[in-house]
Amino acid sequence: MKTDVEELSPTRVKLIIEVPFDELRPSLDRAYREVAKQVRVPGFRPGRVPPRIIDQRFGRGAVLEQAVNEAVPQLYGKALEDNDVYALGQPQLEITELDDGKQLAFTAEVDRRPRFEVPDVDGMAVTVEDAVVTPDEVEEYLGGLRERFASLKTVDHPAEEGDYVSIDLSASVDGEEVDDAQASGLSYRIGDDSLVDGLDAALAGMTAGASATFTTELSGGDHAGQEAEVTVTAHSVKVKEFPELDDEFAQSASEFDTIGELRAGTRAQLERVKRLQQAGQARDGVIEALLGKLDVPLPEAVVTEEVERRNRSLDDQLERIGASRDAYLESAGKSADELAAEIERDAIRTIKANFVLDQFALQEKLGVDDAELTSFVVQQAQRMGVSPDQLATHLRDSGQIGSAVSDVLRAKALDLIVRRAAVKDSSGNEVDLAALSEDAEADQVEAEEALAEETAAGQADAGRADAEEADAGRADAEETGAGQAAAEETDAGRAAAEEADAGRADAGRADAGRADAGQADAGRADAEEADAGRADAGQADAGRADAGQAAAEEADAGRADAEEADAGRADAGQAAAAEADAGRADAGRVDAGRPTPRDADVSPGAAGAADAGAQS
Repeated sequence: MKTDVEELSPTRVKLIIEVPFDELRPSLDRAYREVAKQVRVPGFRPGRVPPRIIDQRFGRGAVLEQAVNEAVPQLYGKALEDNDVYALGQPQLEITELDDGKQLAFTAEVDRRPRFEVPDVDGMAVTVEDAVVTPDEVEEYLGGLRERFASLKTVDHPAEEGDYVSIDLSASVDGEEVDDAQASGLSYRIGDDSLVDGLDAALAGMTAGASATFTTELSGGDHAGQEAEVTVTAHSVKVKEFPELDDEFAQSASEFDTIGELRAGTRAQLERVKRLQQAGQARDGVIEALLGKLDVPLPEAVVTEEVERRNRSLDDQLERIGASRDAYLESAGKSADELAAEIERDAIRTIKANFVLDQFALQEKLGVDDAELTSFVVQQAQRMGVSPDQLATHLRDSGQIGSAVSDVLRAKALDLIVRRAAVKDSSGNEVDLAALSEDAEADQVEAEEALAEETAAGQADAGRADAEEADAGRADAEETGAGQAAAEETDAGRAAAEEADAGRADAGRADAGRADAGQADAGRADAEEADAGRADAGQADAGRADAGQAAAEEADAGRADAEEADAGRADAGQAAAAEADAGRADAGRVDAGRPTPRDADVSPGAAGAADAGAQS
């Protein structure tokens, strides 16, 4: 086989492939055997019809077409491998010559991974923020903790800003009640201004049992934009009482016995969070530094697909919380054009970053072993709330093992780059990232052990439950004869649950940046700190939740994750990668995206010419 590679652009090539007919004969023989099984010819048993008879009765063209459709994907894959072309996506194939008995020729146009060299990263300067915790930050955290443990107390004074009022709301337009603008028993904090315009002013000065009416413009529903008359009734007025910062509070809100120990523990926790944030800043810093030194051309199709994926992800998140994109844009303070530009910018950065990590892994000859892949699966299973076995099975069945391997490989590449860089804080102090990694690994081991214990306990409980259920089923069978049907229904329920778990696993594809345990810990610590600043259940009443704001928070979090998304998801060809097998994926092939092309359809003209040649 002869292959010429024509470079159409830095990210697209055209392969011109010529194959002697002898190399096509194995596929041609298999095609004859398949056709022989399908046709019926008097005097011959099925599968025993000679090729000569098939050519006479049905024409050789159909057999050639089947042989070519089988051979071209294999020949294309070999051409990629022989010429070190890392294909992205499916190729555009065209059969240019099919000379029966002499030669097959075809072309394949395909996007490829750009070629470049990652410069030396040893001593690359990166600056991160100081990991200094101030007294004000400690007090802010403790204030959030007091907020979580605060309680609401009924008072007799007229309602004022900051008070919590239990209210009923009723809106009418032209004297007719608006069905979707009625609510009762809402807990509302005066000053939040999160329900309807004019409500805060109407509630100010009200006492329990009082009512007031005001006019406002409805912002949603069938009557959006219309003037409505809103009646509000106050049932109670409450204030939030905060616990004192004393030893009793320390014992009830933490594992510490004294307020001094709680303060010291809080400082240590915040310092640890900041150190872990330094690790994340270092990762971002080395990527930005490398991207600033490199000109990485990108295939347009890959960028387009990644932008579309991010838009679908945002819409899915908004749909899950019942919000629209318009509401999200309003809450985020962005126009549709600004959001589109932001999504495209983030997509381009992600794709470039992952190409850089892929190339660095190739240059350093990095690989992924079974233990590393297993650890990654355990981490992601823990993050998604499924068992490692379930996630591993799903990844295997859905052909996503290659994507998981790429995640691990990129994480290793990024970790190595950071270790070789010269990382200092804003004050000029060197940052010991190796110590942070060791702490993170220790935390991850502890988390994995806890997950293993929890999984074992859950399996034991499930086993006992199944045994009890089976006993009950047998008892029912003896009494009513329906035990078998009940057992089948139970099995169906378990199967549905497993399928749902698999769906959740699919939704949780992990990225290389988040695969690092230290960053995961930092995220959890940040989440704890964020939780500390939230109000209690009374304050979190669903009646006053702003859908647009919730959409903004969740969607922004989704885009933040997407910034670190792997190029495997951005890579149009990753899903079809024939070499994504974890057992043989090395640094040079793990993200190669050498896809097996769809069956190459032989043009009618070529098939007809071959058939005509055979009959002549």
